[in-house]
Amino acid sequence: MSTTPTSASTPAIETLRVELGERSYDIVVGAGLIAQAARWIVPVLKRPRVVVITDANVAPFYLPPLLASLRDADVQCDAITLPAGEQTKSFAQFESLCESVLELRVERSTTLIALGGGVIGDLVGYAAASILRGMPFVQVPTTLLSQVDSSVGGKTGINTRHGKNLVGAFCQPKLVLADTAALNSLDRRQLMAGYAEVVKYGLIDDPDFFEWLEANAQALIDGDMDKRRRAILTSCAAKARVVAEDELESGKRALLNLGHTFGHALEAETGYGGALLHGEAVSIGTAMAFDLSQRLGLCSGQDRGRVTAHFSAVGLPMDLRALDTAKWTADILLDHMSRDKKVEDGKLTFVLTRGIGAAFITRDIAANDVRALLDDWLASNSR
Repeated sequence: MSTTPTSASTPAIETLRVELGERSYDIVVGAGLIAQAARWIVPVLKRPRVVVITDANVAPFYLPPLLASLRDADVQCDAITLPAGEQTKSFAQFESLCESVLELRVERSTTLIALGGGVIGDLVGYAAASILRGMPFVQVPTTLLSQVDSSVGGKTGINTRHGKNLVGAFCQPKLVLADTAALNSLDRRQLMAGYAEVVKYGLIDDPDFFEWLEANAQALIDGDMDKRRRAILTSCAAKARVVAEDELESGKRALLNLGHTFGHALEAETGYGGALLHGEAVSIGTAMAFDLSQRLGLCSGQDRGRVTAHFSAVGLPMDLRALDTAKWTADILLDHMSRDKKVEDGKLTFVLTRGIGAAFITRDIAANDVRALLDDWLASNSR
């Protein structure tokens, strides 16, 4: 895997490689890629036929230029537009999508293209792994969260009433095309939700990147394309390294779940609606992970304070006050956490930290310590 992005034909477009042997693929990052998507997509097609799947929010902006680029390259295109929102990652929508794709009389050589955020990418990837027992697919992520996280690494799936992403498959894309200009259509809240995942990479094992974010976050958020491209490439390179070492999440890849064990429990309790976006849950969950690490004597209060100060400075939530937690209890949240995919022998998997850039995986945390932390957070953040 190339850890240093290599320049493409123009300085504003850069490419890095996810090294997985025969299933290796490129991540292309730059502004204006969707309008010229055929340049990168056509070479990875088995035959010149695609089905583009998007959602109702993304379609008006990016479906026409994507289809125009592909049709100009003599690619046969069909398109399916799904409802927007986290509820689309469901059994019902998965069934509907599979039926819609099959109605188009696709073949195994037809490529599915996921045009949208993490919901579309996860759902389409799972459909690609399932329809005809496996179809190729391409990721064209249009949110910051999907560009730096969910589009890379092949984890696909849907939510159930028992928890987030509990049904799915590992299915690597043939290509990831991250158009940084697409971020201009995001509202600030969605952009910030993605930024939480960017920060995660610095906190795991790259303190220099976290320091760079502290200095450059505002420019990145305000639309500086060079800084956005650098943040996306650095994040993707970090994830690509981990995926190349541990594709099926049997070890080191679990580090990428910093903040997620807590965050997924918060999402589950809010019902995956608009009250709490995934990235917002990750930011709170990361603060909880640093809090627990400090309580256990693993990291300093200075590091914890630096992390929470940065999240707060850019406007990400650091408490639960915006949520209706009146009926929440520590045991309810622990029950959600016990359904996590990474539970082993009944033990929860946590990503904790010995400081900024020093995250580690552990299953040796006493339930009472976690319960005490949750009790304190619920008490201090009660409405």
